Amino acid sequence: MSRIVVLLLVLLNGLYYAWGHGWLLDYGWGPAPQREPQRLAQQLHPEAVTLLDEKELAKLVQALDVKTKAKASPPVCLVSAVLDASQVKAMQEVLKTALPNDAWKLEAVPMAEQWIIYMGKYTNRADLAKKRGQLDTLKLPYEVLSDAALAPGFSLGRFDSPVAATATLEAMVARGVRTARVLQVRPAGQGVRLRLPAVDDALIDKLPPVRAALGGQALIPCTGN
Repeated sequence: MSRIVVLLLVLLNGLYYAWGHGWLLDYGWGPAPQREPQRLAQQLHPEAVTLLDEKELAKLVQALDVKTKAKASPPVCLVSAVLDASQVKAMQEVLKTALPNDAWKLEAVPMAEQWIIYMGKYTNRADLAKKRGQLDTLKLPYEVLSDAALAPGFSLGRFDSPVAATATLEAMVARGVRTARVLQVRPAGQGVRLRLPAVDDALIDKLPPVRAALGGQALIPCTGN
C-alpha cells in the first residue's frame, strides 16, 4: 500500500512540474502565460551607460552651457528720447537700484531748436473741448499739451525752424484756423537721454521701473553712435 502512495506522489509531482513549465500546454493544460513584451522595451541597458570622470563631466556641462547661450537672444542697444530735467532726476534715482552700473549711461545729445503751432491757453475745460471739436471738424491733427506753461492748449505740429512752422500755419489759416500762432518751445542746446548699450534676456526683466520713470516714452533701438 505504501508503495502505491509513493508512486502516486511521484506521479503527481511530475505532472505538476510538467504543468508548471508549460509542457502540457499543447494538451490544453498549463498556467496562463504572463507576457508583457512592452516591458522589455522599457528596460534600461546597463551596458550602454558610460561613467564620466570629473574632466569629462566638466566638458559636457560647458558644451550644454554654450548651446543654451546660443539659443538666447543677442543683446541690443536701446535709447530713450531726450529727457526733461524732472525725468533726468527721477531716472537717476531709479537706475541706482534697478540696473547694474555698467548697464546704462545718461549721455548728452545735441538738441535742435523746436517750434510749434500753438492754440491756447484756454481758461477752462469747456473752451478746450469746444476747440477740440472744431479741430476734429477741420480734420487737423493736434496734440493736447500737458506742459504746465502751455496747458490747457494744443499743438498743431512741431518744427525745427520758425520758417517751416509759419508756412504750415498759413496753410491751416486757409482751411479755417483763426487763433493759432507760432511759438518757440525749445532753444538749441544740449539734452540728456538714457542709453542701454547691451540689453539681454536677463536685463530686460529689470526694465519695468525704468520704463515707469520714462512716463510712457518708448525705448528705441540705437542708431549710429
